[in-house]
Amino acid sequence: MVRRHTKGEIATQADRKARVSARKPAQLPSEAPPAVTAALRDRLSAREQQAFGAVFVVRTTAQQVDNAVTEWMAGSAATPARFQILMLLWAARGRGVPHKEIVAALGVTRATVSGVMAALERDGLVTSVVASDDRRNLLAGLTQKGEAIVEKAIETIRVRLRTAFTAMSSDELKTLTTLLERVRQGFAVRVDGPERRDGSRDSKSRRAVQIMASRRAGS
Repeated sequence: MVRRHTKGEIATQADRKARVSARKPAQLPSEAPPAVTAALRDRLSAREQQAFGAVFVVRTTAQQVDNAVTEWMAGSAATPARFQILMLLWAARGRGVPHKEIVAALGVTRATVSGVMAALERDGLVTSVVASDDRRNLLAGLTQKGEAIVEKAIETIRVRLRTAFTAMSSDELKTLTTLLERVRQGFAVRVDGPERRDGSRDSKSRRAVQIMASRRAGS
């Protein structure tokens, strides 16, 4: 006899499939569509075209790295945010870490940390106690279960990093880090409004560009 699923079971299965689909890693194109690239050749200089292509490669790589790290965390800390907090507590080596210190270290809101901490406490990975010298201050610490999760995550990261960078030497990794830091600094330069007709920028932006240029020349 074939058992028919109830409407509730069907809805539950659909919801589960939807959640799985939602967790599917995002994919970004590694380059602009050919038609767009061709149309931009008349508007961009050769160097600007190079930069435009580099942006696509950097964005795709960043997305792929983010997807990979999220996958690495799935079997241990579950998410990068949880892992960051667990690692912070692990590095404290038994010292109670104030919640406000976690907020400052992660650069997020107190509400965000409170939400993640509540979930970690429910899972039995961390504890929070009131500080004896200041009852307004909560001190967080790892449980034995939490420490085991961190150790598992660290081992996973060690294996995955060796695999991901096996084709690169230490010098190449150093160069890559330097170049990516320059890219980050370049995108951090703030230009208020479009360039003037003569190609100049406001004094702050011009100074930032000059500093970056001098660093490139000195390296």
